[in-house]
Formats: sequence, structure tokens, C-alpha cells
Amino acid sequence: MARRISGRSHGDPRNADTRAKVVKDDYRPSRDEILRYIAENPDRSGKREIAKAFALRGEDRIWLKDLLRDLQDEGLLNKERKRLTRAGAVPHVAVLDIFGRDDDGVLLANPSEYTGAGSPPVIAIRISRGAGGPVPGIGDRVLAKTFPTDDPSGPAYTGRVMKIFEKRSDAVLGVFRVLKDGTFRIEPVERRQPELIVDKEFQNGARNGDLVEVEPARASRFGLPRAKVLAVLGSLSSEKAVSMIAIHAHDIPHVFPADVIAEAEAVKPATLDHREDWRDLPLVTIDPADAKDHDDAVFATPDTGENNPGGVVVTVAIADVAAYVRYGAPLDREALKRGNSVYFPDRVVPMLPERISNDLCSLREGEDRPALAVRMTFSSEGRKLRHSFHRVMMKSAAKLAYPQAQAAIDGAPDDKTRPILDSVLKPLWNAYAVLKRGRDSRQPLELDLPERKILLKPDGTVDRVIVPERLDAHKLIEEFMIQANVAAAETLEGKKEPLVYRIHDAPSLAKQESLREFLQTLSLSLARGAQMRPSQFNGILERVRGADNEALVNEVVLRSQSQAEYSPKNIGHFGLNLRRYAHFTSPIRRYADLIVHRGLIAALGLGPGGLTQQEADRLEEVAALISATERRAMAAERDTVDRLVAAYLAERVNDTFDARISGVTKAGLFVQLPQYGADGFIPVSSLGGDYYIYDETARSLFGERTGKGYQLADRVEVRLVEVAPMAGAMRFEMLTDPKPLPGSRRSFHKAKGRARASQSRSGPRGRRS
Repeated sequence: MARRISGRSHGDPRNADTRAKVVKDDYRPSRDEILRYIAENPDRSGKREIAKAFALRGEDRIWLKDLLRDLQDEGLLNKERKRLTRAGAVPHVAVLDIFGRDDDGVLLANPSEYTGAGSPPVIAIRISRGAGGPVPGIGDRVLAKTFPTDDPSGPAYTGRVMKIFEKRSDAVLGVFRVLKDGTFRIEPVERRQPELIVDKEFQNGARNGDLVEVEPARASRFGLPRAKVLAVLGSLSSEKAVSMIAIHAHDIPHVFPADVIAEAEAVKPATLDHREDWRDLPLVTIDPADAKDHDDAVFATPDTGENNPGGVVVTVAIADVAAYVRYGAPLDREALKRGNSVYFPDRVVPMLPERISNDLCSLREGEDRPALAVRMTFSSEGRKLRHSFHRVMMKSAAKLAYPQAQAAIDGAPDDKTRPILDSVLKPLWNAYAVLKRGRDSRQPLELDLPERKILLKPDGTVDRVIVPERLDAHKLIEEFMIQANVAAAETLEGKKEPLVYRIHDAPSLAKQESLREFLQTLSLSLARGAQMRPSQFNGILERVRGADNEALVNEVVLRSQSQAEYSPKNIGHFGLNLRRYAHFTSPIRRYADLIVHRGLIAALGLGPGGLTQQEADRLEEVAALISATERRAMAAERDTVDRLVAAYLAERVNDTFDARISGVTKAGLFVQLPQYGADGFIPVSSLGGDYYIYDETARSLFGERTGKGYQLADRVEVRLVEVAPMAGAMRFEMLTDPKPLPGSRRSFHKAKGRARASQSRSGPRGRRS
């Protein structure tokens, strides 16, 4: 019950909305009432909204702030964006997997992504009879609104389906193999998938090397389980076979329907209607050398205004995709379904057909193209003073590659860059120097994690893996795009126009504490405080720059960060240290940017193609969808890289490699080959003659007898002992002896105590990693 400060009655405490109207100033709700209110009101769970619901004022608001912080420290609440949620709670809009029915026939689902402790909660799916809309079934993945229930004996939530994703079945993917004795096998393409037998009557036309979809049969007591081929998806003898596995495994739409292609082919080039004529402005595109579509162009000049000495004017023009892709049309529905383009080493699965992405919207050199442009004025310190948006017709003065533009600035111009060196390129670099001052003052998170690129041979196999040089040309475009994205968010906010923000939450209190404990093992400290800043992490990273543990600390700091996503509710972008941020600069390959373009067109009265009210009402659903498709694309791209590298190394079994420990679990060590950027696994049972204990805080495995072991980011030598190319899996043997771990014997015994306590809580095998 709530604590009463005096003996007066305070009305009915059962309903939070009623309570807000009848409670007195001396009423303070109990912890349970606070937790119940947050669970029942996920859309109104900010600190101010809780205070309003319970009519708390003055000192009571300070009391509430302290109570909420205590509940977070105890792990009962999580802070997501600027709202509080019960620990392990399901988001109000979530992606769910339907797995079965209860005794009454009600569909049951789990969250497709669940990071809470224990088993994921069960959600009962509500279906409105006779109301139309999507009707899901077992095996479907759906987008749903979730609502907590009060029934302790039933599901924790109910869910109302908003959208059904691609239909799923019990079918799995595999590679059809014909063995020497004439029998058929299905080679797994997932790491935990078993090998299957196919009887001849269930071959269904499959040939050796085909990627197939199969339905596993019930496993027998003896031998391998059997399966029947449902469909042949293609031959793995093609150049793009490996990415095809990821496309089908992750249900990525890759074939445009006929009505989408027909609409794209029928589109007419945009005209000057509703546009300013900017074709004489020498905007240039700077992209990777192999880029096929160009959605951004840039230009800069010094600011000639007397009141802004040393200032610059930066112009960023972005392809006007909204001119061709209208809300609700087949092109738009397919673009939303895809959410974004997916980039594999051997192919691109575009969000839009080539007629749109590579032709009408691509800012080709010397060709008229429609664009949405922002002109921004910065002070000499890099502070943005003002900006304005324009709907224009432009003509790119030059198509440049990053190394080409950089070489010109570094004193080696070629025939294309020499004529524009003084008039275009040098002013761009001068403007970047100004914007860099602003970036340095802002202090975004500065992680040093090099990205690798796989180069393929003509037959689609790996040629080599490189780490492209990070040039000022890359940083220039990156900073120009960031500022354009900020300007878009500011304009839409100022016009009270709905939008989808790109948000990035600060690390959770639990992750902060975990990171703090880890840093203490390295004699590094991270200040406590509810309001973390990227500069605090940068200070840690600067202290280890050039040290042996630099890679380790960068990796652990990265893993402590939240995942960026899309949302119509703004919480800012922690990593970039920006209060408001929206994606505006890549509408050819991201649906989020197209939403922002439509919002700007509507808010500023820039002609047809603006955001409609119907579209604005769906922004919460759209944000959840495109956040899910982004994660899907990242997983597919990562799986493809793993398969390509595994196939490349399949002929090097028993070779030794230099590696770095990229993950530590109770079951063993994940190691990454820096030369190739691919991961493999070393089972803990193969580490030698000691009993190894997992220390979660130190990210290490150490021997109970010796205290020596292995830690995240350690550089080691390993031998490749087994490869499953189509599954992208590699198993290694450790060749490097364990080392004494940092810290005293006292910290060693503490780690043993933590590990044993964990094992005693969850059984002899410990918790799942």
C-alpha cells in the first residue's frame, strides 16, 4: 500500500488516471504502485508523466527521482530513451514469433529479440473477429502492439497484430549433395543445423550443389534425420551463391514484383516544376570507386558576410526520391517491405529498382537530376548559424572517387580534378576544417575499430581482405552528411511535422556498471553518474591509445553501447552527441530518409510528394519495421562474410594463424583472424589440463589451478582444425599458452567466487552465455 503522511483519505488508489485527480500533496505511492503504473502505461512512463499521474510536486518529485534511480540500480527498471520500463519488459511495439496455441486455441508468441533474464515472456495474440486486417498463424513473424496483463496464471502480455512479415514454415535451407555411393545428403548452412538424409522419392529434381529448401521429417532413434526437398532455390555453382544463402535464410525480398517494375519503367523524368534551377552550381559527388548510385552531392564556399569572418557556406544536395516514389503506390509498398538496401561482397539487393536507384535518382555527372538541398552557414568555430532547404534541379559537375579527390588535395590531381581543384575541392576541404572544429568541440564517441572489405575474384571467391585507408575525403563527406541530417531534424521539429528520428540511447545502467567493473581490472576508472557523455568514454580510449590493451578496451566500450534504431519519439543520439538527428541523406537505400524527405516537402510547401496524414499516423509502426529490416540486413551481411571466408580457408586446415580473441563464453573462446575479419571457435574442453572458469567481469577464462588464462582481445596463435564452409563455421585449436591475468591473487579469488556463485544459482553448467 502507499505510505500516508497524514490520516486523511485520498480517494480510490486503484486507477492511476483517477488518482492523479484526487490525491493530495502529502500522498506518496508505494514502490509496487510505481512499478505497476509503469507496466500498465508504457507510453506514459517518463519521470514527469509518473509525477503527474500521482500528482507529485516539489519535494515529492525529488523523492520520486531518487526512488526511480533506486529501482534502476536494483535491476527492477530499465531506462529506454526517456522512458522507464520494467526489467525484461516487452516494448509496446515489438516483433513477435508465434510458436503455438494454448488449450483454448489462442495463438501464443515470444519476442523475436529478448535480452532480459530468464525465459522470454509469452504473449497471447488477440484477433478481432470480423474487423479485417492480418490474420496470423503458427510460425509467423508479426509486428504487434503489446499490452501487459494482470493474470498471474496466464500470459504476461496480450498482442494486437499490426503486420505479418514474410510467411515462415518449418522448412530449412541446405545444400543438396550426392555422395559417391549414390545417396543424398543435405549439407547444413546454419551452424547448429544437423546433416539430413534425403530418400530418392523426395529428391524433387534437386541436383548436386543446389541450394534447396527442405522439410525435416521426425527424427528416428538411429542414424541421421530424414528430409524431403520442397524447392530448388538455385545452384551454388553461380558466382553469387553465398549471398543467395543469406538472402533466403533471412527472408530478404530480392525479386521485384511485376507491378513494381512496371511502375518504375513508366516513371517520367522530373521537370523544373516546383523547383529552383541550380544546374549552374558545381556540385560534385564523392563516393567509393565502385559505387553505382550517387545520392549526395556537395559544394562549399567561404561566407562573404561581414558578420561571419572565417565562416563557410556548405551545400548538400540529395536525390529527390519522393518525386518518383509516392506513398501507397507499388514502389512505395515494396520499398517499405525491404526497408533498406542490403550490401553483400558479391551483390547488392536494392531497396528500389535500378530504373529508380541507378538511373532517375542517381546524381550522374553532367545530367539533370531532381534534388532536395540544404544550404548551411557555419561560423569559423564550426557552429551552425542557419540553414535553408530547397527543392532544386541540379547537374553534377564531376563524379569523383574518395582516393581521387584526396590525391588532388594532396598534390596529385588528374585530368578530371585539376580543373576544379581551386574552385571546388579546396573550398570543400577548407569547409571541412571549419566543421571539424565544431565536431571536436561536440566530442562524439571516437571508437577506433577498422572496417574490412572483401575483394572477390571474377568467379565470386575471395581474392583478399583489405582494410581501406581512412581518408579525410571520407571524413569530409561523413561530417557534411551529419550536419545535413541535423538540419532536417531541426526543421521538421520547428514546423511541428512528424518524423522518424535516428536515435541512440546512452548505455544502460547495467552495462555501465559491467564496463566499470571491467575497467577496474585494468586499473582504469569510469565516473558514476546518471548522465553519461561520450567524452567520458573518449577519455578512457585516449588513456589506452598505443597500449597493448587498446583493442580490448575499444571492443568492450563498443559492446557497452546501445543499438541505434528509428523512432518517432526523440531521445537524441548518444554516440554523435546530438540532441536531435534524422536520416535524410540516403533515400535511395534507406526508407527512413524517404520519410524525412516527404516530411520536409510537406512542412515547407515544396510541391507534391509530401508526407500524408495517413502516413504520419503509421510512423510508430514504420519505425519498428525499418529498425527490424536494418538488423536483418546486418545479420545477413555478417553471415555472408563468414561463409565466404570459411570457404576460402577450407583448403588450409591444419595451417596456423595469428588471431585475436573476439568473444569469451563458458563454452569456450571465439577468435577472429584479423587478416580476414572472420570468426571461429575454440571449445573450452580443448584448452588443456586445467579446469577453466568464466569471469564475466574480466571477459576471461582462467584456470582454477594456475590462475592463468585468456582474455578478450588477447593476441594468440591458433591452428585451423575443422571448416564447414556453407555454415560459415570454423573450429580452431589454441597454440598460445595461457598467461597470468591482470590483477592480484585477491581479484583472482573474487573471480572464482563469482563464477562458482553463478554456477550454484543455475546448475552445474551455469547460465547461458
